[in-house]
Amino acid sequence: MKRMEKGVEYLDQPQLYATHYIRNSKAIGVLWGVFTICFAIINIVVFVQPQWIGDTLDSKRTGYFGLWKWCTANAGGKLECTGKLDDFDSLLSTSFKAATILVGLSVVITLLCICCMLLFFFCSSSTVFHVSGCLQLLSAALLLVGVVVFPTGWEASEVREVCGPTARHFNVGACEVRWAYVLAIIGVLDAIVLSALAFVLATRHVRLQAEPEPVYGGSVYKGQMNPGFVGDAGSLAGSRKSLNLQPVMLMPHPDHDRFSEFSHHTARSKASAYRAHYASSVQNFQL
Repeated sequence: MKRMEKGVEYLDQPQLYATHYIRNSKAIGVLWGVFTICFAIINIVVFVQPQWIGDTLDSKRTGYFGLWKWCTANAGGKLECTGKLDDFDSLLSTSFKAATILVGLSVVITLLCICCMLLFFFCSSSTVFHVSGCLQLLSAALLLVGVVVFPTGWEASEVREVCGPTARHFNVGACEVRWAYVLAIIGVLDAIVLSALAFVLATRHVRLQAEPEPVYGGSVYKGQMNPGFVGDAGSLAGSRKSLNLQPVMLMPHPDHDRFSEFSHHTARSKASAYRAHYASSVQNFQL
């Protein structure tokens, strides 16, 4: 379809759609950046907090465990925490060490993804979203593997002292899964959704189209109607014949000057008019 504005014909292009789409995609991109920062905070909290599993009322002792840090109650009932990142030998088992490394790499990649947002000032949006989507997908994969590997270390002697002898691979025994473990699972889902959204924003990026150039369908001559202003009584052709206009004969007035309507009145033309009027009066008098 085509549109007419003041007699000028424009080519029909999805200009309005492209404008709205880019405006909405920018808003979604801002939300993507905000939730990416939220995911980074979640990832850091999960990595630091030792609240992955913990005791219940049926547990033998009071205590709770994280990736690299755990706390148990001593004989006096006071909690003592053990485990340091700079000393891997202090970690409970190989499974806990592997989970710590995997989740730690996930945190580093997430922070690197946030730093990649600065590339929006130097690179195209499509490239930045592609890179960020790959980083978020890798971060989600590492976090997922860390969540899966962590339960394989529940058979450690320190865990069984709190959770009982029934604690083993993927069986927490008398303990329970706590909020940090649940938050890690939510973080995996969050990273997958953010990665998919980044790829969508990268592949469906639309640039704003240029303003269409006017295309003139033809000159408008005298006696024709402008198609942009045709009313109910007129047709698109805009000719006099289509409007059923009847010709009208105009008789010149004797006193009317016959010089061109588009010329200017001069002294010579006025004298000619007076002579013509005088000749006409003499002829009428003779008759």
